[in-house]
Amino acid sequence: MRRWAGLALVAASLAACAPPASALPVPIHVDAQPVAEWREGAKPGPADNFTYAGGLVLTSKDTARLHGLSDLVVLPDGRMISQSDEGDLVRARIVLDAEGRLTGVADATFARLAGPDGQPLPAGKSESDAEGLALWPNGDLMVSFERHHRILLYPADGTPPREVPHPDAPFPNNEGMEALALDPADGPDAYRVGREDTRETWVCRLAGGCAKSFAVPGAGEGWLTSARALPGGRWAFLLRDYNPLTEAVTIRIRITDAAGRTLDTHRIGAPATVDNFEGLAALPNPDGSVRLYLISDDNFSSRQRTLLLAFDWRPPPGASP
Repeated sequence: MRRWAGLALVAASLAACAPPASALPVPIHVDAQPVAEWREGAKPGPADNFTYAGGLVLTSKDTARLHGLSDLVVLPDGRMISQSDEGDLVRARIVLDAEGRLTGVADATFARLAGPDGQPLPAGKSESDAEGLALWPNGDLMVSFERHHRILLYPADGTPPREVPHPDAPFPNNEGMEALALDPADGPDAYRVGREDTRETWVCRLAGGCAKSFAVPGAGEGWLTSARALPGGRWAFLLRDYNPLTEAVTIRIRITDAAGRTLDTHRIGAPATVDNFEGLAALPNPDGSVRLYLISDDNFSSRQRTLLLAFDWRPPPGASP
């Protein structure tokens, strides 16, 4: 979402899936440059259970619309999906070096999300402000929207999307269902929806209905922007705090148990003091740690960037689910 002015784990293959948009995706080149301020080995955040594994600044000369990216899904083979505040869908492949550090983005495509009528979503944000993203094991893609608050499920076969259950709550116009994630611990058709301003969450099911769950802890530590289920029933939440007086942004990754109790937290401060992270993806590593990817929404602002960061989180002693 654009707020600057006043500021799941899925192991499925998508190789045979048609794009959930009304037109075929257009290939684009994404230029991925290392984050300059962390290039010499410095890491964003304190020494803790999170290890920085690379960061990139993403730009493209092929489109003026590679902006406003609001969530992120990454598959085990490195394919990534992200969507924008204006209803665009980006697919690409993450490139790692021999040590598993983030070094590039390749094979990118760009497409327009469709509405239930099969036509491209209209320009502007009233109908197209896509905020949360989740991918089902069968390749169906699910997107939450704010302003016109709804969740659309895009079938993997490319047919038009349909609305699926969402919480019956009085969401503010620009502060809606920012977090959307599969919730496999609660059932094969369950997903979790998170509200931005209050950090409340609900467990919903495709079969119908949503039930209130826990609120993400951390009073005074920002607004909820993304969520992902982790192994062992844990959750990773992305929180953003904006100070309108200093125009400073603080980002936190909050790890909780299945009941919402905090297990670990990582704070990203300076030098990432203006970038607006809204997307989070999570993948288990063979050594028991979890690879976390973060993507930022640049708000179409010259002061902010589209950043893709990688961290590895290792559960601290005593953090059993």
